[in-house]
This record gives sequence, C-alpha cells and structure tokens, in this order.
Amino acid sequence: MMEHTFQALGKHILIMHPEDDTDRPVLAAITGEKRTLLMDSGNSRAHAALFREELDRRGIRMPDLLVLTHWHWDHSFGMSAWEAPVIAHEGTVAMLAELSGREWTDAGMEELIQAGTISEESVEHIRLEYGDSRAVAVNKPDIAFTGTLTIDLGGITCELSHVGGDHSADSCLLYIKEERVLFLGDALGPAVYGGPRRYNSKNFLQLMDQVGSYQAECYVESHGLPMNEQEFRDDLAPWVQLARIVETAGDQREQVIQELKVWLQTEELPGDLLRGVDYFMAGNHYS
Repeated sequence: MMEHTFQALGKHILIMHPEDDTDRPVLAAITGEKRTLLMDSGNSRAHAALFREELDRRGIRMPDLLVLTHWHWDHSFGMSAWEAPVIAHEGTVAMLAELSGREWTDAGMEELIQAGTISEESVEHIRLEYGDSRAVAVNKPDIAFTGTLTIDLGGITCELSHVGGDHSADSCLLYIKEERVLFLGDALGPAVYGGPRRYNSKNFLQLMDQVGSYQAECYVESHGLPMNEQEFRDDLAPWVQLARIVETAGDQREQVIQELKVWLQTEELPGDLLRGVDYFMAGNHYS
C-alpha cells in the first residue's frame, strides 16, 4: 500500500506531498482564524479523500474556498469531492467548461490527444488513477478572476496571481504573505501538451523574475518537495543560465551545450539538463 506523506509548513499550512505513480500533485490547506483555503483539488475524488481524512484527523477546518493553480487534470479533476466554492483564472474556467461535458472513454481521450489538449502520458496516468470505471467528473469553477486576487482568511493573507508561462497559459502562483510561502503550481514546468516538451527562453526568464520578486522563504512546486530560498535558487540556477545562453545562441545546440558545460565546470551535462537543452531548442520554434 502506498504511504501518503503530509507536512506542516509553519502553523497555518498543511500539505500533502506529490505522488508520481498517477501524477498526483501537492495539495495544500491554508488555515486562518476565519476560514480555510484549499490549493488545488486533487486529480480524483480518491486523491481528495485522502487529504480530507488527514484534515479531519488533525482537527483542521474543512475548506471554505478552493483555488486552482491551472486547469490541468491532475490539479482539477478532484473538484467534485469538495463542497467549497472554486476560484480560478478565467482561462482555467473556460478550459474546464469545455471539458466538463466530455466522455472519458479511450476514444474520447484519443480525440483530446489528437487535438493537442492532453498528452499520451496524461491519458496513461488517468487510466491508472481511475481504473476501468473511468468515473471522471469535470466541474466548472464558480468564480473567475484575472490579474491578482487577495483573500483574507483571518490573520492570514493569500495572494493568487496569474503569471502564465510555457506549461499552461492560465498558470497562477499562490503566495501566503505572513508565512512567506510561495506555491508555484506547475508554472515553471515546460509545455507538455500540443507538441514536444518545450520552453521559450524569454518566457522562462520573465517568469523567473516574477517568482524572484516575492522573496519568499519557502517555495513549493506542485510535483516536488518544499525548498528554502537557497535550495530553490541553487536548483533553478542552471536552468536560468541555460535560458540565458539560448537567448544569445538560439538554435546552435552544440554551442549551448558547450557554454553550459563551461558555466557548470563539467565535462558532461546531467541528464535532466541535457533534456532541458532539447526543451529550449523546441521552444525556439513556438511563439
């Protein structure tokens, strides 16, 4: 049986760690004096139920509000398990409204792959998460926002900000002001739908500037573990340098690789950065 890991970030935040087997992302409950906010709904009712059980076990108030970081299935398909109103960017609302009436049969999912809406990898994860019954419920969020939305939970302030990016145009960040915790969703990830995995160097660098402006003490990506500021900067530094090199070298793949090797003072690039080079090369051909 899979072991589920929960972690408190200070006194007001509880997270459920991601699980790779079926692409379950981080879930977070942020609790103030008056209300609780849930970040992302889970990828299924089963995923959501595990977090509900832990909240109940710890005596944490059930969510009064739910916010989505973006529309992708693993962050939004658990909405029907929660009774709280759902807040999302207008792009998230539009996309989930489009998907809400679809059949999630093999044929239906194949249509979405061909349209570039989802990927074969996502379909495989959906099959694993839902099994043969494929009882997928896609709900439309209740409240749409644009720009930035500030939510007062009672002594705890949450700032939900639309930033976009390669991964999904509707991507949002959630900043817990008093705790100085920044939830990044998947905003720093590459594009994964509608073509090869890819980064646009200009977009990536602009997004990193936005992320850096928060000066948070804790950073949480939806498919990773929490990092302090130094860990986060160290983890992203090679990617920022790679993007900067691509900005000047363009499609010159071997030049990009050589310059990054020099910067890292290594004879061979780690596998993740070598794949990253290909992501940025692909991104040069997408606006």
